Amino acid sequence: MKRDHRPYYVKQLDLAFQRWYARRFLRPQFDYLGEGFTFLKPWYVHVFQGPISLGDHADVIATSDFRVRLTVWPEEEGSGEGIRIGRHVLISPGVRISSANGITIGDNCMFASSVYVTDSDWHGIYDRTSPLRQSEPVRIGDNVWIGDSAIVCKGVTIGDNSVVGAGSVVTGDIPANVVAAGNPARVVRDIDPERPMITRAHWFADPQALREGFDAIDREKLRDNTLIHWARSLLFPRKGD
Repeated sequence: MKRDHRPYYVKQLDLAFQRWYARRFLRPQFDYLGEGFTFLKPWYVHVFQGPISLGDHADVIATSDFRVRLTVWPEEEGSGEGIRIGRHVLISPGVRISSANGITIGDNCMFASSVYVTDSDWHGIYDRTSPLRQSEPVRIGDNVWIGDSAIVCKGVTIGDNSVVGAGSVVTGDIPANVVAAGNPARVVRDIDPERPMITRAHWFADPQALREGFDAIDREKLRDNTLIHWARSLLFPRKGD
């Protein structure tokens, strides 16, 4: 459908249910889940083992066909750092983060759809029946943007502010303030560290004003929608719906 036909109050009920679901079923699975989080379709977010922490004002978006998976399979029980994700992070549909050793992600990072981050090969080259033999920690700095379907492999460090292009495979370290792309990913241009950069921290500088702004947009866009009109659009969709 091209537009949201729901009445304003129906959308608010839907969002309230999703917030309740995240608090009731997802929050207990994290070792730490910060304040101000937003999970869209939280029933398609899977959090397995731990420790896994997610900082304040995280936006996590999942869909039925692109689920978000945060998974820890330690080499030994109680070993490894697990997954530690900072504040103001955006996690898009289909993102998978899998750790056997330790994955640390800084503040203000953005992960586009279907990104995969792993700190392990998960199987040996010569003994493919023996899992969890080749792992090295992954470190992703602050304000890093990783493009659609990129893969970040074990032992990689990505510096602050850097961008990884869509479809890239990162097998070696990426310095700060660069754009890297390709398979394997290589630096293709620099980012000027002296130029002011607006980050997701700026976006969340006034969370109350941000919420009120989104609410005002919803009220305006949905104000003429009625329950009957919404039901008609579901049961008897027309061109342009």
